[in-house]
Amino acid sequence: MDRDAIVSRHQGVRLTYGDFDLLVDRLGLGLLALGFRKGDRIGVWATDCVEWLVVQMATARLGVILVNINPAYRPREVDYALRTSGVRGMIIMPSFKSSNYVEMLGQVVPIEGLDVVVVFDPLDPDADSPRADWLSWKSILYAGANRDVSELDAITDRLDPDDAINIQYTSGTTGFPKAVALSHFNILNNALFAARAMDFGPDDRLCVPVPFYHCFGMVLANLLCLSVGAAIVIPAEHFDAQAVLTAIHEERCTAVHGVPTMFIAELEHPRFAKFDLTSLRTGIMAGAPCPETLMKRVMTQMHCREILIGYGQTEASPLTHLTDADDGMELRTQTVGRNLPHQEVKIVDTATGRTVPLGQVGEVCFRGYHVMRGYWNNPDATDKAIDANGWLHSGDLGTMDGNGYVRITGRAKDMIIRGGENIYPAEIEEWLFQHPAIAQAAVFGVPDARLGEEVAAWIQLHDGAHLDEEGVRSHCREGLAHFKTPRHVKFVTEFPMTVTGKLQKFRMREMAARELGLTEA
Repeated sequence: MDRDAIVSRHQGVRLTYGDFDLLVDRLGLGLLALGFRKGDRIGVWATDCVEWLVVQMATARLGVILVNINPAYRPREVDYALRTSGVRGMIIMPSFKSSNYVEMLGQVVPIEGLDVVVVFDPLDPDADSPRADWLSWKSILYAGANRDVSELDAITDRLDPDDAINIQYTSGTTGFPKAVALSHFNILNNALFAARAMDFGPDDRLCVPVPFYHCFGMVLANLLCLSVGAAIVIPAEHFDAQAVLTAIHEERCTAVHGVPTMFIAELEHPRFAKFDLTSLRTGIMAGAPCPETLMKRVMTQMHCREILIGYGQTEASPLTHLTDADDGMELRTQTVGRNLPHQEVKIVDTATGRTVPLGQVGEVCFRGYHVMRGYWNNPDATDKAIDANGWLHSGDLGTMDGNGYVRITGRAKDMIIRGGENIYPAEIEEWLFQHPAIAQAAVFGVPDARLGEEVAAWIQLHDGAHLDEEGVRSHCREGLAHFKTPRHVKFVTEFPMTVTGKLQKFRMREMAARELGLTEA
């Protein structure tokens, strides 16, 4: 109980497992005193901080369903999330950057059923509430002072592992998000199997730059560490490359998570060489394909020789596939590994639904303990995602080899059909990454009056690198069929992304079509 459980560097807070346990119980008893019971919903609207973790575990103790609210949401979006999930309570931080959460929530209340709002200041836990009708953090911690922890234990003992315990909104790479309902059984098992794959234990320390509101942070970081007694190191309230490098250096972290764009930012930080990262051993990179050049740099320059590539989706709790620490470079960069224990995966023809032969492209489908309970109060959407035999249809296209390794070729909706030819953006992106000047690439289809669609590529170069459009096309012609060579090339310094670092290709398509005057096509 004396081991570090949480180190929140931007808050200056360090909690042992004993400290954390006491704080979770205090909040749990406070929520109980306010009348919260199993099945009620409480939303948390905040960036990464100690309080987020305390809320996560206290609600789980009570069987109260935690609703994760994206810190980037605006009033219309948060109103939608609160109404679709039917929250009874909200726990929020006052503000972050240009987002004033107190003001925005004030714009959408009253909402039927929402009768408790708690405001906490991550830098001042004793701060008063900014509104007289809303509670402060200290008041809710003291609300259950006259109750005994045995009440909490009795409630926890009666919980069913299959009960829904979390609602997460899909990250919205293709449109308006849906509310994914996940159970204790879903997310705890997923976290534990990921920890085992990483060979994680009480002596490990995970640097967590990914957001808690997303499955990557909440399950594959928070619950992963808590399931084995490891330490959670929060470098900052949002991603900051220097804060990550400093945290690894000063806290001697043994692992770091992230999406490829995060690792690129860390490696290309101007002070990168000043940090001692030799304590690193492993971590999970997920959310987008990892080019071989990036993998090599993470393994050598960041010392993450056992870094794993992960794949999955929120509806699958989220992890379905991981590479192995012993896999060669080709398997780590060309595949997403094999399915986790006690999970099934198959590749099916998108037209017939029949399983395709090994090596053939089809839609990736999952079945097992990790498949969501469904979309909250949305049976029609659930039935479209999960078929009658329990298979979750991912919407991703991929292939499987004879050893069970899966290669993702792209989203079914991202597939480009150019003059009758099926083109998979991931193949072109992988080839573009081979060019020494290219740091990041996104390939997508844009309308074309003659061919239906044409290939477009947005390119981000390494700092100080030089490349022109013809150089991009020449590189593509060296390794790809002529019809896969991008007709439209644009150099950018950043991409439209979700908060978790996923590229939003639907936005790129819209922007490119407008810029190129192709909307009429």
